Amino acid sequence: MKVYGITNCNTVKKALDWLKANKVDYDFQDFKKLGVSTEKLQEWDTKAGYEKFMNKQGLTWKQLDPAVKESVKTSTDALQLLQQKTSMIKRPVIEDDGFLFFGFDEKVYADHFLGK
Repeated sequence: MKVYGITNCNTVKKALDWLKANKVDYDFQDFKKLGVSTEKLQEWDTKAGYEKFMNKQGLTWKQLDPAVKESVKTSTDALQLLQQKTSMIKRPVIEDDGFLFFGFDEKVYADHFLGK
């Protein structure tokens, strides 16, 4: 199971704490240190649609130049921006054997990880 995020994100911290408390093994990839590949972003886009993981509520999006925001018209545009500004990816991203989830929701985690 793989978890993607950034270590100083409170939501990522909550998710990792939950996983540890429930003895769920995971491999963590830090966006800030390792980035995220174009292929991985395309995979998530194919499975879920970039709108599901492009965080437009966060500070990074809000601080973007309006022209940059308006230039995001296609998934290709969005994925290029997300690769440059990984802090705009909704965190954490959880991949587990076909399961793909963005963010932290204790009920979703419990249903998936404890309901197996």
